[in-house]
Amino acid sequence: MRKRLLGASTAGVLAAGGLIAVAPWQSQAVPPGEKTVTATMFERPFTSVAKECTDTLGPAGYGYVEVSPATEHIQGDQWWTSYQPVSYKIAGRLGDRTDFANMVGACDKAGVKVIADAVVNHMSSGSGTGTGGTRYTKYGYPGTYEDADFHTCRENIKDYTNRENVQNCELVGLADLDTGSDKVRTAIAGYLDDLRSMGVAGFRIDAAKHMAAADVEAIKSTMRQDPGFWVSEVIHGAGEAVQPEEYTGVGDVDEFRYGAHIKSAFQGGDLGSLQGIGDGKLDGGPARTFVDNWDTERNGSTLTYKDGPAHTLANVFLLAHPYGSPNVYSGYEFSDHDAGPPGGDSGWTNTHARPEITGMVGFRNTVGAAELKDWWSEGQALAFSRGDKGFVALNNGDGELNRSLKTSLPAGTYCNVASGLGNCAEKVQVDDGGTVQLKLPAHAAVALHTGATG
Repeated sequence: MRKRLLGASTAGVLAAGGLIAVAPWQSQAVPPGEKTVTATMFERPFTSVAKECTDTLGPAGYGYVEVSPATEHIQGDQWWTSYQPVSYKIAGRLGDRTDFANMVGACDKAGVKVIADAVVNHMSSGSGTGTGGTRYTKYGYPGTYEDADFHTCRENIKDYTNRENVQNCELVGLADLDTGSDKVRTAIAGYLDDLRSMGVAGFRIDAAKHMAAADVEAIKSTMRQDPGFWVSEVIHGAGEAVQPEEYTGVGDVDEFRYGAHIKSAFQGGDLGSLQGIGDGKLDGGPARTFVDNWDTERNGSTLTYKDGPAHTLANVFLLAHPYGSPNVYSGYEFSDHDAGPPGGDSGWTNTHARPEITGMVGFRNTVGAAELKDWWSEGQALAFSRGDKGFVALNNGDGELNRSLKTSLPAGTYCNVASGLGNCAEKVQVDDGGTVQLKLPAHAAVALHTGATG
């Protein structure tokens, strides 16, 4: 919508509303482990995600897969119906409880942990019968919520400079839960606990901006299980009352400014500005970065799959640069803003499976936290090393890039893991001085790392 694993506990976190209590669980700054790349499989059926974990995500080295909301939701073909829950049963169009459990098991077997997109700020905007048979009204959900469980501001958010309006009124007409209520917090925590009991590794909290950071932390604290990885959706807005920095004490936060910066640089700007892409944004530790997502590809604020090679190169950069924790978005083709997912195997963008991207997942896993060095940029081209473990060069220009560039790699022959051909079809020689001589075609990339030698 418009919109870690167990660590040391602390006494409190300073948020906009003052000192808030921290749960016994304290999220780490990035997904734990050596495989930190996430693939978001937007609106992909759970059976399909299970297959992708086995066939693509696991072999490529992805550490996480984020799946769309599992909850029962309102009827309808539009994508946003998934973001109007009517109960916390797993009974949506993407699959039932068995499908979900089987997916988690298959992904876990493939070495990929599941992150669940959790819609907990609100319920629906009307009345009817849900995808799992639940009859509901806007402020009445049998066995879950009644009128008193919702905020009393029953009108749309109008003023984003007013914190109370943003967090207590209704987001595009959706019934806004009173997340300051113990009853509501307990119900939400119970839902999240249930998903954790099924093996989910953590959560993306949808529309977190529309809940006070203290409320989000309280929900997390109410959980009986270790909450796992935790990332909040908080869209930055200049001059707005609610800012992303308020939520970094709860877990990671989606850094929406990153995608806008990427778009500006790749569409006529200077790629040199990307060297310090974290400047003026969240600290790199709690920042989850992405080129696009389902909201931004529809509102035009970022590049999308429709931008072709520039979109692919942007994802190569996402996985090569050390700032943030990268999330590769993989959705479906659309012409209608509201269109729901395709009904079969065709129509998916499969960005996560492009050989340029899967090769870069391995790059990211190999270079780890290695420093950024050997930076070079000129117009729509750039290059840099990641310590002595990796090197990448991008050419987003319309002509060939013919240049000798310095790397910090040991001499040898390396596979170009950013090649669209895959399988080490292209090899690059690094000489004894650490130099590469590149003849890089327009709209192409080369990426070398010590884990893929020729």
